[in-house]
Amino acid sequence: MSANTPSAIAPLVVIDLQTGMFDGVHEPPIHDAPGIVERTRAVIDWARRGGRKVAFIRHDGPAGDPLAPGEPGWPVWPALGQAEGEPTFAKSVRDAFSNPAFADWVAGQGAGAVVLVGAQTDFCVAATVKGALARGLGVTVVSDAHSTLDSASESAPQIITRHNASFAEGGVDLVTTKALVGG
Repeated sequence: MSANTPSAIAPLVVIDLQTGMFDGVHEPPIHDAPGIVERTRAVIDWARRGGRKVAFIRHDGPAGDPLAPGEPGWPVWPALGQAEGEPTFAKSVRDAFSNPAFADWVAGQGAGAVVLVGAQTDFCVAATVKGALARGLGVTVVSDAHSTLDSASESAPQIITRHNASFAEGGVDLVTTKALVGG
C-alpha cells in the first residue's frame, strides 16, 4: 500500500453511499456498515480540512428499485454529513464518469487525480476506478473505506481484498484511512 498522500487538490468522490446501502430494508447493509460510515466521515473531514472539493455520487435505479429517485433508499446516507454546496451527481450505470457533468466537474478541479471511497466495491467503485484510469487520472482508493455485500461465491471481505489487489495491480494508489488522515 502506498503511504503517499494524493495530490493536494485531488477531489474526494463518495460513491453510492446511499440510505439503501445502510438501512437494511431491501438488502442487508453493506459489510461493516458502521465502520464504513466512520472511516468515510474521517476521510470527508480530512478532505474538507485540506480544502479539497468533495462530491457525492448517487445511483439512480430504475422505477421500483430501492435506489430509484424518490424511494427511501435513494438519498445520500445522512450520517455522512454532506455539506451544503457539496454536489451530488446522478448516474444510472456503474461508472460515475458516465455522467458528463461529473466528468467535467472532476476536470475542473485541475488535479488530474481523484480519491475514491464508497460502494459497492465490485460494481460502482471498480467501474469508477476503471473510468478514471481510462481518462488518464491518477486514482487513490481508500482501501478500508469501500464495501460491498457477500456474493454467492465470496464473502464481502474476500471481494474487497481481491479488488484492492486488482486496483493496485492496475496502478491505483491504495491508502488506509489511518494512513491518509493520520492518527
